[in-house]
Amino acid sequence: MQGSNNFDKEAGNSIDYWQIVKNRYGVILLTFLLVFMTSAVITSVMPRKFESTSVVQVHPSMIAISPIGRSGGANPGAMPTRNYMENEFETIIAAETLRMAADEIDLPTRWDMEMEDVIENLKDIVQTDPRRGTDFIEITVRHAKPDDAKEIADAVSVAYMTRRKKNEVDRAERALEALDGELIAQSDLVQDNRKDLTVLIQQYGIPYFDGGNSNPLGATEESMFHGARRQLAAFETSRDQIKIQIKNLVDMPSEDLIRYAAGLDLPENQVTYYYTNHRASLEMRTTMIAQGLGAKHPDIIAVEERAKGAMDYAKKEATSLKAVLSTKLELINLQVERMSEMVTQRQDDTVELSLKQHTYNQAKEVYQQSRMLLREMKFKQTEARVLLKMPRDPITLHEKPKRAKGAVFPNITMNLLLGAGVGLIFGIGIAFLLEHLDTSVKCLEDVERYLQVPVLAVIPQDVGLLHKQSGMSPDAEAYRILRTNIEFNRKNPEDNSITVVSGGAGEGKSTTVANLAYVCAQGGYTTLMIDADLRRPRLHTFFDINNSVGLTNYLTTDLALEDVILQTPVDNLYFLPSGILPADAAGILNSRRMSELLHDVKQRFDLVLVDSPPILGVSDAAVLASEVDLTIVVVQHRKLPRNMLIRVKQAVENVGGHVIGVVLNNVDVRSDSQYQYYTSYYTYYAPTNMEENPAPQQMTSHKSTVPEKGDGKAEDLY
Repeated sequence: MQGSNNFDKEAGNSIDYWQIVKNRYGVILLTFLLVFMTSAVITSVMPRKFESTSVVQVHPSMIAISPIGRSGGANPGAMPTRNYMENEFETIIAAETLRMAADEIDLPTRWDMEMEDVIENLKDIVQTDPRRGTDFIEITVRHAKPDDAKEIADAVSVAYMTRRKKNEVDRAERALEALDGELIAQSDLVQDNRKDLTVLIQQYGIPYFDGGNSNPLGATEESMFHGARRQLAAFETSRDQIKIQIKNLVDMPSEDLIRYAAGLDLPENQVTYYYTNHRASLEMRTTMIAQGLGAKHPDIIAVEERAKGAMDYAKKEATSLKAVLSTKLELINLQVERMSEMVTQRQDDTVELSLKQHTYNQAKEVYQQSRMLLREMKFKQTEARVLLKMPRDPITLHEKPKRAKGAVFPNITMNLLLGAGVGLIFGIGIAFLLEHLDTSVKCLEDVERYLQVPVLAVIPQDVGLLHKQSGMSPDAEAYRILRTNIEFNRKNPEDNSITVVSGGAGEGKSTTVANLAYVCAQGGYTTLMIDADLRRPRLHTFFDINNSVGLTNYLTTDLALEDVILQTPVDNLYFLPSGILPADAAGILNSRRMSELLHDVKQRFDLVLVDSPPILGVSDAAVLASEVDLTIVVVQHRKLPRNMLIRVKQAVENVGGHVIGVVLNNVDVRSDSQYQYYTSYYTYYAPTNMEENPAPQQMTSHKSTVPEKGDGKAEDLY
């Protein structure tokens, strides 16, 4: 539901915008034509320019010489960097390039200018553009003369190619000279490095062979040093084991001592043998007892004797084993001491030899690197000399400039389209600005919002006088609606005197009075029109009536009412002209006789319609509004400002008048979509069998048959 409301709101806004465009169509069209014609005139007077273009391909440096490496030489590949191409653009339009081109075709003489001025002009007309994805550059020249454009483009291309080639060759030759100097210096450096290496070879006695690996100095000594360290570690381990064994033999009890000594893996260890025999004798005794022999059996006693003897021997061997281990410990300590001295000596020798080896290796590496660099520089020198003997053009000309067949500037089609677009946008902008600044009454909601009174009728644009048209006219339906709305909006049926006012002149109040009186008379009302506009009366011209005798004559003389009220050819329609215009209109209208006149005609007629001057211009209308029962305000569509509309109502109410409603007049229903349904209703519901009104007759100032008081009044509209 909310989405539907948003869609309706957006659709309404779009309709409002389109409505503004339709209403301001004239402004938009005028602005569009002015801007479009201005662009056309400016385009027609702009000087014509012709264009010629040459296309060249830019190659990288033909000889890229570097002192080392093998990346030099011609490289026809892509540009190294984007800045490279940008530098070439600047080279083309550089002053030196343009100077060479100007000299080539003698532009200073041809243009009668100094060379500096010629160069400045060339910078303005020469343009460089890259072709995307390629190494191509377009050199474009625009000039008022097609021949000059072609010659300048050709001269600039040739000057650029010549200058680029010369710069490449000069740069390569300078680089080659620098390379030759570096090559000599590098040769001297190699010789010096070779001498230093020879001295070390002779001093240290290390053989050196080019292309091979020489034996490193101190390699054998280093191997012997590491072997001595391994032996020292083994001796220290044995010493620690013997110390632990001696400590255990001293600290353990006798039974545990024999068992521990038997487990030692020593070549001099006899404890193991005797302890094994002791265990075997005990196992045999256990077996014999299990077979049933007694403790006193001779075999049992013999076995026990053997076990005891073996244990005694084991104890004696354990005691001697301690002495053996002590002697062995002394020997091991002596070996460790001697081996430590050997390790220290060999370590010192190895360090000294390693320092010599480092010095030798460093000298050898310096010599080899300098010699390798010398070989690369000799190769580079040879390569560069060969390339210089067979050079390649750094610039390739692919398209020579041609004479232009037509002017490329100004672009007439683009300028006209741009002028049309700008004119249309500018016109629409002015239209919306005027609409924003326009405070006039644009719709029914404006009236009802600011005046708090209803809109009684919407009168279409260009509605003429109904009594001069056919009775079949659909325009009459708008006034019939007005007649009906007056009937239903007046609270008191006796309020039958109505004045029609407007804020300013030209709002259409007189026409509204005439047409409303006509439809009311057709509806059965005896209707009287009073032309109380004593400034610029117009009602008598609508009915072709002589205006010499009328309201002013009645108010200033003793004429009878029947002498000034005229009957029109329309049944039930009567007319009181304004008469001769007085000097003090407000004073005449603000009189007792005027009040008596209105009171009298209210009794004689069903409806009294009083035409008045603009209420904001003169005081006459305010006087009339205070005398009559009701006031209708006629507002011309899109003319009267809203704040003036409020002042109209206030002017009526300030004198005690009562505004019954507003008639929105002269509405262009064809452009304002919100009013289009009125015309369709008027056409659809207009009478179809009504006879045409008789042709208007010339009215003269004759005495009419005026209804008497209380005679002929219709009770209601229908």
